[in-house]
Amino acid sequence: MRFAAFISGGKKGLAVAGTDGIFHGFFDANSEYPGSPGSLIAKGTKALDAAAAVLKNGPVINLNQVQLLPPIQTPGKIICVGLNYVDHSLESGFTPPSYPTIFTRFTSSLIGAGSPIIRPKASTQLDYEGEMVVVIGTGGRHIAEADALKHVIGYSIFNDASIRDYQMKSPQWTVGKNFDATGAFGPWLVTADELPPGGTGLHLQTRLNGTVVQDASTSDMIFSAAKLIAILSEALTLSPGDIIVSGTPAGVGFARKPQLYMKHGDVCEIEIEGIGVLRNTVVDE
Repeated sequence: MRFAAFISGGKKGLAVAGTDGIFHGFFDANSEYPGSPGSLIAKGTKALDAAAAVLKNGPVINLNQVQLLPPIQTPGKIICVGLNYVDHSLESGFTPPSYPTIFTRFTSSLIGAGSPIIRPKASTQLDYEGEMVVVIGTGGRHIAEADALKHVIGYSIFNDASIRDYQMKSPQWTVGKNFDATGAFGPWLVTADELPPGGTGLHLQTRLNGTVVQDASTSDMIFSAAKLIAILSEALTLSPGDIIVSGTPAGVGFARKPQLYMKHGDVCEIEIEGIGVLRNTVVDE
């Protein structure tokens, strides 16, 4: 199943894709609106199944005529993984890690597919990073790797757009990863049953103005989705609706010679096989 959250005329809505790929849904003012994606995920897979059955009977929602929202607008945790591909670690000047590099984002940085990524006044070093998102459906602590994928309810796409000079101002990357409107998330949530376990073996490609700049497979991740969940849950209680942004492959702009940063008017597309295309333009603040 594919669930798209959207807003139009100030009213939020939720839609689901039918077998023909056409989305049907309801606005939140309608009595048949089943709830927000976050509230449904908190209730589990059966709630999503029931919501899909209701939404499929709704009117057609043309996603080109509404504003797409992040599939989950207020995740409790946005856990990001750095240096999770060997080639990206090497191009960044780091030895591939034996333990994942973890940082966080805030919800204030999130935007949906189609909304503009904002290049801030403070910097011209706005970089792209195409990544797969793992969405937690069942929470827990001390989750065994063998059981970890039972805790995943779905997947999506993320552009971890980074302000590189601010990222490098201190040993902690937080500020460079949290400028407003730099975390593109979407275009929708794809439930886990539609993809290979752990989202492995999926082709990931980032295109800037139509030119391929990143091209990899999610199988190339150093730490798989299952391993990340197991490692993170050693320290954190994971909750339904938490998202893990699982890392980017080689080809980022700051590692290129000459460097390649996104600028006003650019179009960045991230496509992951079986999930879809996350497309955003870039505008100056």
